[in-house]
Amino acid sequence: MKSVDVYRQYFKADCTFNEVPRRGALVTLTAESDAGTIKYTAGVSFFPHVDDEDYAVAYDAYCERELFFGKGRRTKKRDAEYLELLQTVIDEEAEKIGGRVFWDEPLREAQMG
Repeated sequence: MKSVDVYRQYFKADCTFNEVPRRGALVTLTAESDAGTIKYTAGVSFFPHVDDEDYAVAYDAYCERELFFGKGRRTKKRDAEYLELLQTVIDEEAEKIGGRVFWDEPLREAQMG
């Protein structure tokens, strides 16, 4: 299965998970395709971000939601449709583990794939 990060960006965040304070979050929208099927997944991983150089993503404070799985292929229209939903979905998933992403405080520029 071919996997592409449609969108990937680091933000300031707030989350305490497994008794470790997390101050950064990596937000992704991933598309996976294989044999005529496509799957879109939104994900967020909270990490400590102890200084400006710390982007070490932790894998224990991670949430994701499958947005779509079915026949088809990746298109710009689908990418845009799921990017539009991304903040709402990530906020809902992050809330489940007590996390919050500060959307107006990016740590790096967005990467589009």
